[in-house]
Amino acid sequence: MSTDARREELAANLAAVHARIDAACAAAGRDRDELTLIAVTKFFPASDVAHLAALGARHIGENRDQEAGSKVAELAPDVRAQLTVHFIGQLQTNKANHVTRYADVVQSVDRAKLVRALDRGVGHALDEGARHTPLEVLLQVDLGEGEDRGRGGALPEDIPGLADAVAGTEHLRLRGLMAVAPLGLDEAGTRAAFERLRALSQSLRADHPESTWISAGMSGDLETAVTCGATHLRVGTSIMGSRL
Repeated sequence: MSTDARREELAANLAAVHARIDAACAAAGRDRDELTLIAVTKFFPASDVAHLAALGARHIGENRDQEAGSKVAELAPDVRAQLTVHFIGQLQTNKANHVTRYADVVQSVDRAKLVRALDRGVGHALDEGARHTPLEVLLQVDLGEGEDRGRGGALPEDIPGLADAVAGTEHLRLRGLMAVAPLGLDEAGTRAAFERLRALSQSLRADHPESTWISAGMSGDLETAVTCGATHLRVGTSIMGSRL
């Protein structure tokens, strides 16, 4: 596909997703400005990220460290400066140091050991001049129940302690919660899962008032997420198309 054709395809897809978000906000009685769209660019090249930036996208999501690091490094400085890079995948502790070199946000914090590793990594990156700001983090919650658990994240009952661990670090800033809807649910089940996330968010904000983000909703369930209070939507296929 030519460069111009790919940009036109991305523009059409992006416009369609924005229209869905607009409609969902109208139906839910929400202000569109409350929603942030994250274009999930995993498996797609840096050239697509540059197209998205030119089309007005300001947030991208990546979930594999090796791919993400090299892709962000490939971006022209003026393109990188326009973007907030969200790391949204499961993160091994031994990759935390590297992720802090390019990610602005890590959405998948799920254990105290990772909190400590990220804090150390940011400290080293600041000392080396590889970054100049604290790292914003979200706690990933496992919304599954019983045998349906396993899409990643901390158990709901572990969130308060994990939040306190982040709050006690020098270089991390707790911004809220992230979750993926459990597999195999119908719309009612997905709504119930996202409502559990909203309730957890309300509890978290009682002790950590700055933790206002709720990252939930992807291509197939973004409308439900909007209805249930999501502030950040992680959309891949509906913007990027099928995996290359």
